[in-house]
Amino acid sequence: MQVPFERIVQDYGLNVLRVCRALLDEHRAQDAWSETFLSALKAYPQLAEDANVLAWLVRIARNKAIDELRKNKPEFLLDHQQWDQIDGEPQPALQLENLQLWQEVGRLPEKQRLVVGYRYLGGLNYAQIAQMVSGTEAAARRAGSDGLKNLRRLLDDDTLWQEKS
Repeated sequence: MQVPFERIVQDYGLNVLRVCRALLDEHRAQDAWSETFLSALKAYPQLAEDANVLAWLVRIARNKAIDELRKNKPEFLLDHQQWDQIDGEPQPALQLENLQLWQEVGRLPEKQRLVVGYRYLGGLNYAQIAQMVSGTEAAARRAGSDGLKNLRRLLDDDTLWQEKS
């Protein structure tokens, strides 16, 4: 028996939004998130019970983001109001750090950007990422490693990203 779709949205909505944000500006990411779950809602009854729901949703989100990029040129959002808040109050230093990080992630070569986004924002493992970017697990690991190395170099902060095993 499948989990109610509302539970799927609750459990995986943030992961999907992070993937969309890695590929698109905030406004377009919100649109892609909505389109992802509309498509998923239609297809969910046919999804195999043993399917990896997160990987399935991330693939849909990736496709929706690509569709959005084909329709419109990518832009970086510079709106500080959209960043996470702690205790209900905006954290200017955290907002500035996040903005800088997002800008640098957006400047990575495409494969590195995708692997970093899928791994650290989408929560996918390298085998799942390899399927999404049409490569091998080793190539996905290498692209992720190179992406993190480039981010560390660009941001000059070796503690910003910790490699997950």
